[in-house]
Amino acid sequence: MDIVRRARAMKEACAAARAAGKIVGFVPTMGALHDGHLSLVRRVKAQADLTAVSIFVNPTQFGSNDDFANYPRDLPKDAEVLVKEGVELLFAPEPDEMFPAHASTFVEVAGLSDKLEGKSRPGHFRGVATVVTKLFEIVNPHVAAFGQKDAQQALVIKTLVRDLMLNVEVLVLPTKREADGLAMSSRNVRLNAEERRAAAAIPRALDAARGALEAGERDAGRIVGAAQAVIGEEPLLRVDYVELVDTDRLDPVSRVQGEALLAVAVFAGTTRLIDNIVLRS
Repeated sequence: MDIVRRARAMKEACAAARAAGKIVGFVPTMGALHDGHLSLVRRVKAQADLTAVSIFVNPTQFGSNDDFANYPRDLPKDAEVLVKEGVELLFAPEPDEMFPAHASTFVEVAGLSDKLEGKSRPGHFRGVATVVTKLFEIVNPHVAAFGQKDAQQALVIKTLVRDLMLNVEVLVLPTKREADGLAMSSRNVRLNAEERRAAAAIPRALDAARGALEAGERDAGRIVGAAQAVIGEEPLLRVDYVELVDTDRLDPVSRVQGEALLAVAVFAGTTRLIDNIVLRS
C-alpha cells in the first residue's frame, strides 16, 4: 500500500489507475478505524479494481465547542489495518495541504446543513461538504462509500453530488453495531466503563421507537417520547436532540406515513454520540 501525503501525487496515482481502465473505489475517513469503516472498504473492494482510503481529521467541520484536538488519531495502526484489507492507496494529508492559508472557497448544501447536526454544530456541514468535494476532485472515484450512522452527512453528500453533477456513485451502507447494539464510532474509545454501559440505552431507545410503530403508533410525539423515556433511564446520558423527520429534506413530521428518520444525538459524559433508524409504516 502506498501512503500518499500530497494532493497532486494522489491525484496523479488515481488518474493513472483510471487511464489503465481500472474502477477506482474510495472510502473517506477521519481515521481511528473500526469494523464499521472496514465494512465500507470491503464493499468498495468488491466493486472496484483499486481501493483508495483517506484519513484526514478535517478541522473545518469542528466548531469551537467540538473535540478536534482530542479526536483519536493513530495513523500507523490504521495503515496496518488497511494493508491487511488490501487497500492500494492511503491518502493522509496534513491540514495545510487540504486547507492552505489562502483558501477562501467553501461548499454549502443549503436547506440540509442547518438541521439536526447542523443546528447543534453550526458550520459542521459546510466543512464536510467542502472537504468531500475536494477529496472527490483529488481521487475522482467511480464509487465512494459512506455509513448510514451518519445519515444526515450521507444525504448532504448525495445532494452535493447531484447538484454539482459529479460523476461518482455514492453508496450508503448499513450501520455496523457492537454486540449490545451501540453504533460503532471512533468516539466510543473515549467512553469509560460506566459511560459505555449507559450508552447501550441509545440503540434500545431506537428499538423502543420501532416497537411503538409496530404496535400501531403513528404520532411522532409519542414515538419520540418512547425513545426519550429509555434514554432518560440512564443518568449518565444527556439528550442533545431526538427528532423524527422526513428522509428527503429532514423536516419534522407529525405522523409516520411511509418513511421517516428518527435521529438522536446524546452525550455520554462529555462524549457526543449519534445514531438513527429509518421507520417505515
